[in-house]
Amino acid sequence: MNALKNKVQLIGNLGMNPEVKELDGGKKVAKFTLATNETYKNQKGEKVQDTQWHNIIAWGKTASLMEELLSKGKEVMIEGKLTHRSWDDNEGNTRYITEIVTSDFLVLSPKEKIKTDEVPF
Repeated sequence: MNALKNKVQLIGNLGMNPEVKELDGGKKVAKFTLATNETYKNQKGEKVQDTQWHNIIAWGKTASLMEELLSKGKEVMIEGKLTHRSWDDNEGNTRYITEIVTSDFLVLSPKEKIKTDEVPF
């Protein structure tokens, strides 16, 4: 049951290409936004689409794979944990962010098709 205490699963589309940085020591970190959509009918019976944006972060091998496999617009399922952090900006204001630290992901978008006349034989 401990594994379920802080677990997040989302399916959505990348809002940007993953921004990947290599830190001292060679460890990589990837950051991007993920849009999830929910459609429902309001009290008037009108169809409403609600989009939520999520900040996604990944470390190490997961970050390297995301850099290689993901790009803006692709549909992906991510699994991870919810984290919150704060920092002081240049003006001394405290800023807050909520992120999902990814432990696993699955690309759901179909692979790009290669035209047979472009394949070198």
